[in-house]
Amino acid sequence: MQRNWFNYLIISLKGLAMGAADVVPGVSGGTIAFISGIYEELIDSIKSVNLPNLKLLLKGDFKGFWQAVNGNFLLSLVAGIGLSILSLAKLLKYILENNPVLLWSFFFGLVVASAITVAGNIPKWDWKKVLALIFGTAIAYLITSMTPAETTDASWFLFLCGAIAICAMILPGVSGAFILLMFGKYQFFITALTNIEIKPILLLMSGAGIGIMMFSRLLSWLLHRFHDITIAILAGFMIGSLNKIWPWKQVLETYIDRHGEVKPLFEPNVLPTTYESVTGEPAQIVYAALLAVAGFLLIWIMEKATSKK
Repeated sequence: MQRNWFNYLIISLKGLAMGAADVVPGVSGGTIAFISGIYEELIDSIKSVNLPNLKLLLKGDFKGFWQAVNGNFLLSLVAGIGLSILSLAKLLKYILENNPVLLWSFFFGLVVASAITVAGNIPKWDWKKVLALIFGTAIAYLITSMTPAETTDASWFLFLCGAIAICAMILPGVSGAFILLMFGKYQFFITALTNIEIKPILLLMSGAGIGIMMFSRLLSWLLHRFHDITIAILAGFMIGSLNKIWPWKQVLETYIDRHGEVKPLFEPNVLPTTYESVTGEPAQIVYAALLAVAGFLLIWIMEKATSKK
């Protein structure tokens, strides 16, 4: 595929959007990759970083290796993701702590539109695909219903968190950030990124590197052998993840982490009116609805632009 510098700039901007999504628990960078039209190329490019191509690098054939792994594409995308995560971590942390309803509303609209867009990629539905959609929805719902755990800060566990979280990050609808939250390490890594703490960042990145190399091969095989059923499962993941992204929640149980901070443990979804009565905070229904529509329209416009192209 022939691309110029402007094409790679667009890919980097898509990476920026993916990185921003991956920072928020409940939103997947894989969703952004899918609706922006680069998902399958991303999976196949990651899969191409294999032993035969690595041998090209060891032999000094850097150009051959770079072409074999679609290096320009990967570099542009990773640069955008990395810049986004490092630059947006503080901002999104602030918004999540101070005005979560509006942020979740925007992402709720975004994910609803994404689920519709992904499901629309299946030309003909039958009972197998409907069953796959239901299966994906149920799995994502169960994952997002789990409560955060208090876990060790040992190096091996931080590496494992990176390996598992990256698998979720490239699945539309399953958030790598939420996996870290479930393992009790979301705040830990956000703080590490904010303060540029080298050791935990390297452990996270190395775990992510190993994890994505292994998982991309499985996902690529599924997309090539069972494309429509795999897409249906991915659409189900998005639908199931809406459980986590619903803006209005009531905190019923909390716990104190090892740093002495109070964290929500059990926070079921509630109606906006119930939210106002139990929390004493305004539900901001009008602004929330406007932001949900904005998120929906953003995905719809991106999908239309990609389809037209």
